[in-house]
Amino acid sequence: MAGATNAAVPTLIGSVQRALRLLEAAGAHEGGAPAKQLAREAGIPLPTAYHLLRTLTHEDYLRRDKGVFTLGDAVGRLAGSERVQNRRSTLEDSLTHWRDAIGVAVYFAVYREGEIELVAVADSPYAPAVHEWADFRETGHAHAIGQCLLSQLDDDARRDHLDRHPVQPVTRYSVRDRAALMERLEAVGRREPVVERQEYALGTVCAAIPITAGDVAATMAISLPLQQEARLRPAVEQLQAGIGSLLASLAFSISI
Repeated sequence: MAGATNAAVPTLIGSVQRALRLLEAAGAHEGGAPAKQLAREAGIPLPTAYHLLRTLTHEDYLRRDKGVFTLGDAVGRLAGSERVQNRRSTLEDSLTHWRDAIGVAVYFAVYREGEIELVAVADSPYAPAVHEWADFRETGHAHAIGQCLLSQLDDDARRDHLDRHPVQPVTRYSVRDRAALMERLEAVGRREPVVERQEYALGTVCAAIPITAGDVAATMAISLPLQQEARLRPAVEQLQAGIGSLLASLAFSISI
C-alpha cells in the first residue's frame, strides 16, 4: 500500500506541472489559443492536454470559446490572493517595526460590514498581546479598539452595533451601561486616542489611535501590563508621530 501511495506522488506532481505549463502557454496569448497549439507549446501529448484542459476549464482556470482557450477568472483570484498576502505582509512588517521600536504589543483593526475586525497583531514574549478571553467583536464597548472604532461611526451605525452587541460589564472596571458608553464616545475628540484601563482584561491598559483611511473606521492600538502604565502615554505619542509613514500600508490593509 505504501509503495502504491509513493508511486502516485510523482504522477500527481507531473500532472500539476503539466497543468501549469498549459496555463503559462494560454497566458502568452491574449486572444487565446487552440488546444493543439497549447499542447505543442507546453510540450504535452495532445490526449493528455485535452484531459487537463477540460479539468482547468471546469475549475474556471481557463475559458473555452469556439475552440480557443483563454485564462479564466480563477487565475485572477490567484493573483488577487497573492496581492492580498503581500499587503498583509507589509502591514505585519510595519506593526513588527513599531512593536520593536516602542516595546509594546501593536494591533490594527477596522470596522467592516457592521463588525469589529482585528486584522493583525504584532507581539512577542516581552510584549504579549491581550488574551481574547471574551469575543472581541461582541465586547467592543469594553476595549480601547472597539471604543475607538465606535467613536468614529455615525449615530445610526453606532446604535445599530449596540443593538446587536448590547453593553454589559466585562470586568468590574467596564462601562456599566449604554448611556454611559454613548456619553463617553461623544466626548472623544476626532483625532484623540482612546485609553482604557482594565475594562476588558484585568491587569492591562490599552490605547487606540483613530486612523483616517477613506470611509472606513480603522485604528492602531497598543497594550501594556498595568504596572507599566506610565509608559502608555509616551508610547502613544511615539506611535502617533510615526503614523504618517504607516498610512499607505494601513489603507491597503483595509481592503484585505
